[in-house]
Amino acid sequence: MTYQVTVIGGGPSGLMAAIAAAENGAKTILIDKGNKLGTKLAISGGGRCNVTNRLPKEEVIKHIPGNGRFLYSAFSIFDNYDIIDFFEALGVQLKEEDHGRMFPVSNSAKSVVNALINRLKELNVTIRTDCPVKTINFEDKEHVIILRSDEKIKTKAVVLAVGGKAVPYTGSTGDGYAWAKKAGHSITELYPTEVPLLSDESFIKEKKLQGLALRDIGLTVLNSKEKPIITHQMDMLFTHFGVSGPAVLRCSQFVVKEMMKGNKKVTMAIDALPQKKEQSLYSEYIEIMDNNPKKNVKNIFKGIVPERYLDFLLEKNMIDKEEKTANISREKIRGLIADFKHFQFEVFGSQPIEKAFVTGGGVATKEIIPNTMQSKFMHGLYFSGEIIDIHGYTGGYNITSAMITGRVAGMNAAWESMS
Repeated sequence: MTYQVTVIGGGPSGLMAAIAAAENGAKTILIDKGNKLGTKLAISGGGRCNVTNRLPKEEVIKHIPGNGRFLYSAFSIFDNYDIIDFFEALGVQLKEEDHGRMFPVSNSAKSVVNALINRLKELNVTIRTDCPVKTINFEDKEHVIILRSDEKIKTKAVVLAVGGKAVPYTGSTGDGYAWAKKAGHSITELYPTEVPLLSDESFIKEKKLQGLALRDIGLTVLNSKEKPIITHQMDMLFTHFGVSGPAVLRCSQFVVKEMMKGNKKVTMAIDALPQKKEQSLYSEYIEIMDNNPKKNVKNIFKGIVPERYLDFLLEKNMIDKEEKTANISREKIRGLIADFKHFQFEVFGSQPIEKAFVTGGGVATKEIIPNTMQSKFMHGLYFSGEIIDIHGYTGGYNITSAMITGRVAGMNAAWESMS
């Protein structure tokens, strides 16, 4: 079989690449090793599919800390607002939620996946599922894709949209890195991002806070000199193995990168009351205590943080929660307030890349032409989505990056294949 454009990978970037190639007139085939397309899309946003984000372009790129700047050229061709228009033109009405996140009004990822598959069919794209690729032979005039069944597909252009190594049950098992290397590309070190973190602190081992969620806290990653690297203000969760939840996932890549520098442990700090200043909090509570000398200390601080967290911090500061406020030293109260504002704990690692939401690392961006997604080394080879060394936070940023790179790769693959 001969095609002008072959897209390998049926995730968000592959679907978008195949649609873009076909819309630009190329005879296109989409190959995926799984038994259905859009598996990763179907689970995104908790099964509701966070298709993109409505924040201004600059903000979206800021939320892609892994080489987001590489996307400036692609954004000037097709951006997050174009994604919104694209889906609405396919009949998928979208709605905006917190932090600019865009979801289908149907609240169902299936409506997004089905709209993309219907568009592929309208455009007569050949779809092959259950179709693993064994290897790609790059040749002078065209490339030959050899399937595991030994069937050969000849093609003028290939778009590699096979994902990274995160969430492998959706089919992302890192297959594309070997093919990229064969074409002369280097793969930067792979690491997990948007991943829960592991801690062996005694309070974790003893499950003292397991299952406890802290809302809207400031979570900071500190470097080896105790200087803050990054802070995210969101929710977090204590687990039986360490910490998780949105703030932790966002901070995780900075922890992992510190460990890649050789740090065995990384310190994190929780500010449970980010809206309040430490000194004014201390003064406020000393005054309350002075006015209520007979009240027990737990009642004074009740409601300031979740009860289990309060009990834990009282115990850490050796304050008996039944003790009357008149009997407690100022020093202990200062220690307690300090812990409300920057309780520190250590993490020693993350869950493996297979448990991460997003892969860090991949095909080096300096080896890809930013306004076409074409390989700088090989004619007719394009990259899109998570195989590239680009990663964003959760919140629609990775899908945005995948769809934009897919769109640009598919268009340019079509133009090259027909020239």
